[in-house]
Amino acid sequence: MSPRGLLITLEGLDGTGKSTQARSLAAWLRRRGLQVRHTFEPGGTALGRRLRTLLLRGGEPEGIPVPEAELLLLMADRAQHVAQVLRPWLERGAVVVCERYADSSVAYQVFGSEVDGELVERLNRWVTGGLQPDLTFWLDLPVGQRLPGAGAPERDRIESRGEAFFRRVREGYAALAARYPERIVRVEVTGKPRRAVQSELRDVVVRRLGERLQELGWEAPVRR
Repeated sequence: MSPRGLLITLEGLDGTGKSTQARSLAAWLRRRGLQVRHTFEPGGTALGRRLRTLLLRGGEPEGIPVPEAELLLLMADRAQHVAQVLRPWLERGAVVVCERYADSSVAYQVFGSEVDGELVERLNRWVTGGLQPDLTFWLDLPVGQRLPGAGAPERDRIESRGEAFFRRVREGYAALAARYPERIVRVEVTGKPRRAVQSELRDVVVRRLGERLQELGWEAPVRR
């Protein structure tokens, strides 16, 4: 039987380069001979895509989910994602690179929307079955800034919230990083070229997960 794979997650505010860095990291790992699945939340499954539309689009006020409904929609997306994507790929010994996971619900719902923290933690444990990332990158950028080349903001319902909301979300990520230093690595992306951030992520992956990567079939790189 293949050894259990590895789950690497990327977290942070919109505009910090999560998608770019996740794609780059996944491609780099594939070139080293590993099975890799790049995925994301919300929307990483067929059901998740439908839930993402409900979560992120605007529309008439009567169709906008209240914070409690938003939380439950996100948890439904995560439950489906864990069952259909994360666990199956991990069980076959793959490295899964995922944009956003359970930490997002703590940062956005608990700190941002001020939903009960104990409730969110219980729901996260329930829908994930206790599945934790092996490594999490928090790509950090001051509120209101975007990396060059990140593109125009996706003006969805959540990303259209005010700066006070996103300051609380960033505080949430800082609190999580302080609580789980063995898992969460803060990566300051302000003023850094994309390639510099890529190199930093790769260095951390090799340093922290090197032995496990060898077990999964890592081929020694000619260059990073």
